[in-house]
Amino acid sequence: MTPPVPTADLVDEHGDRLRVCDTQFRQFGGHRSFCGPVRTVSCHEDNGLVRSLLNTPGDGHVLVVDGGGSMRTALTGDLIAGAAVANGWAGLVLNGAVRDTTALAALPIGIKALGTTPRKSAKTGAGEVDVAVDIGGVTFAPGDFLHADDDGIVLLPRPAE
Repeated sequence: MTPPVPTADLVDEHGDRLRVCDTQFRQFGGHRSFCGPVRTVSCHEDNGLVRSLLNTPGDGHVLVVDGGGSMRTALTGDLIAGAAVANGWAGLVLNGAVRDTTALAALPIGIKALGTTPRKSAKTGAGEVDVAVDIGGVTFAPGDFLHADDDGIVLLPRPAE
């Protein structure tokens, strides 16, 4: 696995070529800094796809979930995040809420989310996997490389094609 690099150092190195997410996420996981290639889920108040994907090998990826910023239901809790740890995911970035925060803090994974709610989400599997999602003025696409820490979330410049 690639070790995380402080996001401020990456900004100093890459300047405007670096994509910086403007959303102010809170930290919930046991790892305060994490990095990895991006996978995505787009869903609204339904964590069926999140649960399914995190129960597959993560290979050091970071799952970015666009829940539309809803704080009404949690997109992950301790069981789903525990599955992510067991399957080798490096982190989760949730444009939405989490629950079971005390248990999340004890897990060896990075988790950033907008906030918390005790409510469960639907589990129908509605949404899309591995599609570009826009959060905080940045487009997260599958395969982008993400670094996250207490200062924020950045995406490394894409190589010239």
